[in-house]
Amino acid sequence: MSRRVPLEGSFAAAEAAKMADVDVVAAYPITPQTHIIERMAEFVNNGELKAAFIPVESEHSAMSACWGASGAGARTFTATASQGFFLMHEVLYFVSGLRLPVVMAVSNRAVGLPANIWGDYSDAMSATYTGWLQVFAANNQEIFDFTLAAFRIAEDPRVLLPFMVHMDGFTLSHVVEAVVLPEQEEVDAFLPPYKHPYVFDTDNPCCYGSVMSPTTYAEVKKAQDIGIRETLPVIKEVWKDFGKRFGRYYNPIDSYKADGAKTLIMVTGGLAETAKVAVDKKRAQGESVGLITLHLWRPFPFEDLYEAVKGAENLVVFDRAPTLGGPTGPIIGEVKAALFGVRNDLKVAGILGAFCGRILEVEEFEEVIDRGNAICKSGRQEMVETVGIRG
Repeated sequence: MSRRVPLEGSFAAAEAAKMADVDVVAAYPITPQTHIIERMAEFVNNGELKAAFIPVESEHSAMSACWGASGAGARTFTATASQGFFLMHEVLYFVSGLRLPVVMAVSNRAVGLPANIWGDYSDAMSATYTGWLQVFAANNQEIFDFTLAAFRIAEDPRVLLPFMVHMDGFTLSHVVEAVVLPEQEEVDAFLPPYKHPYVFDTDNPCCYGSVMSPTTYAEVKKAQDIGIRETLPVIKEVWKDFGKRFGRYYNPIDSYKADGAKTLIMVTGGLAETAKVAVDKKRAQGESVGLITLHLWRPFPFEDLYEAVKGAENLVVFDRAPTLGGPTGPIIGEVKAALFGVRNDLKVAGILGAFCGRILEVEEFEEVIDRGNAICKSGRQEMVETVGIRG
């Protein structure tokens, strides 16, 4: 019997990792990720989770320990944020290159300077090309569900890739919401034991991560790219099975009042909850507006995007990461590239905002829609404006 309990987002991620019965947790604390790792340490200390907890000296060491643990056949979990995320950045490529299914919760936070501790997606966007699968949660229930499903997806023999679950720093990681937790027996039936086909074995030594010359490196990277793209059917398959078992269904791109809407706003993560209210107000005023929420960032869901925007005239993409000196926000740039040659008639505008924990109220999301529509209507070439920023 499922139970409904109040959990902050950090605890939802930790609860999912505990119910997944992870073998190894290696992490270094950094705000606003700290509660995740404190909770995992508490589970291990209290005997609720039989796992090795490795309190390393840095985030670089944390991901290095995860590399070794996962390669040795252990179900492995970690968490990080912001500057710590950057410190482990080098090792992210090694873990994905070795096809190791490490699961990591990222409590997204802006990066310095200026020094800060509040949330945006500057850290998340830096990982776009690391070879990790990536999903963004819009609420605490999704944090739990996506984390639990991430283990099954990452460890699937057809996938064998690491998986990041992104959550908004503080506005999800530290906010308490009701979360439905399944029974352990239900989780065990959903998640099979981890069995990597190529674990490190001293009795059968092999060469892992060897140096490659220009004559072979490109072919390996091409194979890695194909492998990442081919995970999409598996992700959908696992999410569908998750829905059948637990009653909550997810898609790479979810829609809200989008059918027949002339203008769609695309958001990512926790701001989707606020954007829904803005869409409701706009529709009550007679405007043809809908919302699409981008959950899956890697692999990028091309076909799902085409289906989501079918019939729309305008698309307003909201980005939460500044791209200093660049022509677009990171998500709108990917969206424009994906739509090129497929929906050239669709007018696309980009709006930037909500940096470093800056709150966007419902009224400001209405402004996002209005300004995006104005850009689309004007036919201007520039695609990015900012909202909620003084001066």
